Amino acid sequence: MTQKGYQCWGVAPSLSPNKAGDRVQTDRRDAVPLARLMRSGDLTPVDVPTVEDEASRDLTRAREDTIGDLKAATFRLKAFLLRHDSRDTRRATWSPAHRRWLSEVVCATPAQPIVFQEYVRAVNEHTERLPRLAPALQEQVHTWHLQPVVKALQALRGVQCTVAVTIVADLGDLTRVDHPRQLMSYLGLPPSEYSSGERRRQGSITKTGHTHARRALVEGAWAYRYPAKVSRHLQLRLEKLPKAVQDISWKAHVRLCKRDRQLSVRGQHATQVVVAIARELIACMWAMAKEVSVIP
Repeated sequence: MTQKGYQCWGVAPSLSPNKAGDRVQTDRRDAVPLARLMRSGDLTPVDVPTVEDEASRDLTRAREDTIGDLKAATFRLKAFLLRHDSRDTRRATWSPAHRRWLSEVVCATPAQPIVFQEYVRAVNEHTERLPRLAPALQEQVHTWHLQPVVKALQALRGVQCTVAVTIVADLGDLTRVDHPRQLMSYLGLPPSEYSSGERRRQGSITKTGHTHARRALVEGAWAYRYPAKVSRHLQLRLEKLPKAVQDISWKAHVRLCKRDRQLSVRGQHATQVVVAIARELIACMWAMAKEVSVIP
C-alpha cells in the first residue's frame, strides 16, 4: 500500500475504541468506524520495525532467553544436589574447581547419575551458547542504520552495548516522539493512578510496553547509586563521541546520582528509587538521540 502511494498505519487493536455489545463483524462494518476514528484522531499508530530492526530485536531476545534458560538449568541442578545432601564447601561460582567437584559427585542409585549428568549437560550447553550470541549481536550493530544512536547511548553509565542495543531494538527511533514522557509511558514506567475528587492515590508502575527494554533500562539505572565518576571504560567510549553527547552524559551522571541520594534520604525503597532513575534515564537517552540525529 505504501508503494502505491497510500498512507498506511499500523494500529494496535487494544488501543482502538470499540462499542460494547457489538457482536457482528464484517469488513464493511469495521472499515467505517476505523475511518471515523482516524478522522477524529482517536487512533494510535504504532511503529512498525523494519526487517533489519526485527533482526536486531531477535538477537537481543535470543540472548535474554539463553540467560533465562541458563538460570533455570542451574536452579534445577542445585535443587537436585540439595535433595541428595551434596554440598560444595567452597563458593559455588561455576569455576573450574566447582566443575571438578561436580565430576566427583556420587549418586546412590543407577537412575540418579543419568538425571545428574543431563542437568550438568544442560548447564554446559547454555553456558556455551551465550558467548556465541554476544559477538553476533555486536556484528549486527556495525551494519545497523541505528548504530550512531547505540554508540551515543553508551556514553551513559550502566548502558553498555547489550543494554543500548536492547533498548534501541525494542523502541526503534527514539526521536519519533515529541517528548520523552511518551517513551516513559511506552515502557510502563509511570506510576498507576486511581484518583477521584480531592483524593489522589498512586500505585505501582503500569508495566505496559516492552518488558525487555524496561528490564534493561532498570538494570542500567542501578549504576547511579554510586557517586558521579567517569571510569576508564566509560572514558574510552566517550572519546569517540561528539562534544554535545559528552556534555549530556556528564549532566546525566550528576543529576541522576544526586536524585538517587535525595530519594534514598527520604526513605524511599531501593526498587522505587531505581525506577525513578530509569524514568529520567530514558529522557537522557532521548536527548542524546536528538543530538545524534542532527549531526551531519
